[in-house]
Amino acid sequence: MDGIPGKGLVKGLAVTAKTMAHRAHTRQYPDVEPDLPPRSRGVIALFEENCTVCMLCARECPDWCIYIDSHKEEVVVPGAARARQRNVLDRFAIDFSLCMYCGICIEACPFDALYWSPEFEYAEYDIRDLLHEKDRLREWMWTVPPPPAHDPMGEPAKEESTAARRAAR
Repeated sequence: MDGIPGKGLVKGLAVTAKTMAHRAHTRQYPDVEPDLPPRSRGVIALFEENCTVCMLCARECPDWCIYIDSHKEEVVVPGAARARQRNVLDRFAIDFSLCMYCGICIEACPFDALYWSPEFEYAEYDIRDLLHEKDRLREWMWTVPPPPAHDPMGEPAKEESTAARRAAR
């Protein structure tokens, strides 16, 4: 044995006494709104107009909590030899009781149809109500904050430089 017997106990009690002397920083949540960072992750929102039913988000989801149904529709293009087919989104649902909020679906979406919304108040009394269909996911879209401004000293986006070159021609 090295040192005085009970030295560890005294150190532990000293830490406890010091912690008890400080005021707690607890916020009373329902009465006081929390100060969240501006781009905090809450719920996944769907911008339905951008969804092309490519199914990448559903395939990349590790929890298999995204359900997508679609059908093909023929689009007649004037001057084309034949009609083209286009996927039409019938159902897009996310089961938030299974979702682990990893954001892989948002990163995998090549058409920017999925976004993080800072809303976090969507608790339900029944777990079956955590399956949000596309109408409910669209409602979250209007709470998504605008993207941060580009760094003026950074490189311009590829789209901006391409548009500038085309305008110069």
